[in-house]
Amino acid sequence: MTPFAKKVYKVVLSIPLGQVRTYKWVAKKAGSPQAYRAVGTILKNNPYPLIIPCHRVVKSDKKLGGYIFGIKKKRLILDLERAINLILLKKKIGWYNNTGGKRWG
Repeated sequence: MTPFAKKVYKVVLSIPLGQVRTYKWVAKKAGSPQAYRAVGTILKNNPYPLIIPCHRVVKSDKKLGGYIFGIKKKRLILDLERAINLILLKKKIGWYNNTGGKRWG
């Protein structure tokens, strides 16, 4: 594994659950702003796709780009992560009903 690949994987690990960043963003954070295509190649060869969340990296136009398990799975994982974030946020601020904002329990 190259030193640049290690930087890319470290940057990708820093992307929060349920959020996405672009290949260009990852390249810039990894220290090579013009190497966004290399970032794509590195993530395509991600040896740990369930640990290093390469599904959180998208194209600059916000289209999903590729994913080792397919685009449908990438979308599903991102949607699940967003749902988890919503649940965690609700737990953090408290659950509210839809009729007046009173707190449950």
